[in-house]
Formats: sequence, structure tokens, C-alpha cells
Amino acid sequence: MTRSLDPYGAIDRQRQPEGYVGHLEARGRTPAQTRLRRRFLRFARIRRGQCVLEIGSGTGIVTRDAARLVGSRGQVVGVDPSQIMTRAARRLARRAGFGPRLVHAVGDGARLRFSPDRFDCVFAVTVLLHVRNSETILREMVHVTRTIMDGVVSRMYPDPFSGRTLYGRLVRLGLRDVRLAVEVFQDTKLEPYTHAMLSRRAENAVKLGLAAPRAAARWLAAVERLAAIGQFAFTLNYYAARGVKP
Repeated sequence: MTRSLDPYGAIDRQRQPEGYVGHLEARGRTPAQTRLRRRFLRFARIRRGQCVLEIGSGTGIVTRDAARLVGSRGQVVGVDPSQIMTRAARRLARRAGFGPRLVHAVGDGARLRFSPDRFDCVFAVTVLLHVRNSETILREMVHVTRTIMDGVVSRMYPDPFSGRTLYGRLVRLGLRDVRLAVEVFQDTKLEPYTHAMLSRRAENAVKLGLAAPRAAARWLAAVERLAAIGQFAFTLNYYAARGVKP
């Protein structure tokens, strides 16, 4: 069996594994890497009060940035298969003064020991290229990610994607000249109708076991905060289709 040339696939088995700790930290301090992480975390929508998980957290470079974003009411957990990386991550987190809101543990991303819907956001940075079981890891990441809107919709309605699939269904039924029209309802003020609907989504997420009561309350509170500072946007698509029977 050919030995892998990728050292990051098994850090603890390298001749001088501690050297990779210094390498990663040095790279993480460069201005270019700092900008990349900032853009990535903004893209991932990390918010205050969230519970966040990173798979393959290494020395904790990204988890420390995420911990600053979630603030004192949030929590960030980093999981990595390397004991050496995890020890370094814990040491650096203590040195930075994060305390219990930033936790690092040795673990396998393909076998996460967390309950379903445990985290608001789960991500893996430059990890999938180093593993053979990336599909399993992605499945685990989805499994432990909390859902409110999509999860409730999929459990409440018999056919939640009826509008999106309407065009194809009419074509398969043999209609000619099929046309699709989409109208978009949007709300940037969190009107009473929208607020009531989102409140019901949060309540149903708890009833369906998709989120804990406190998590659902945090989700709704985050929506209300966005509306208060003028950053809220909500849309609903309405689909119409027509065709000619031959």
C-alpha cells in the first residue's frame, strides 16, 4: 500500500508534528490569510449568540475568530483528529482568554458525537481535500446543524417543493408550450404578518423536535434584531404555470 504524501491526513504520525503547529499559526497571522478568514466567516453568517462547530479545527485559528464573532453568549467547538493539534488549540485559546465559550476536542468528523440539530452553523476549512470519506463528513455536518425554516416546512407540508417542481411536472404530463411565472413577496420591515409566521415556525420547530426552546427563541430574537437595525429581508416565491394540452 502506497504511503500518503499528504502530512495533514495524519499529523500525529509525522516525524516532527509540532512543527506543523508553528507553520499553521505563522500562515494564519499573514494579512492575506486574515482577510480570507474574515470574508469566509462573513459568508458563513456567523452571528452573536450562535453555537458553532468547526470540523478539522487544527490549532484553532478559525475557531478563535469565530469565538470573537459569537461573543460571550455564544459558543464555538472545534473538533480535530490530531491530539497534538487539539492540545495546541486549547493552549492558544487559554492564552487568548476565551474561557469555556471556546472548546476543542479530539474527534472524527465522520463520527460526530453530538445530538442532531446541535449547532447553528457547522463548517470545515481546507479539510475535505485531505480525507477519503468527505461524503460521510458532509452528512455528519448536516446532521448536527440546527434547522428552523426548511426543517419545519419539510415536516409540515405534504409537498413543500410543489412550486419549484411545477414546470417539470407539467412537461412530464405531456403539455406543450409550458410557461412559468414567479412572483416574489418581500418584506424588509418585519411586518406583523411576517413576524407571526416566523414565530409559528419557531414554535413548530420546538414541537417537531428540530430545535430546543432556547435555540428557537434565539433564532427569532436574531431576526428581530436584524429588523431593528434595518438589515432584515424576507421573501416568498409564488409560482404559476400554464401549458397547452395537445
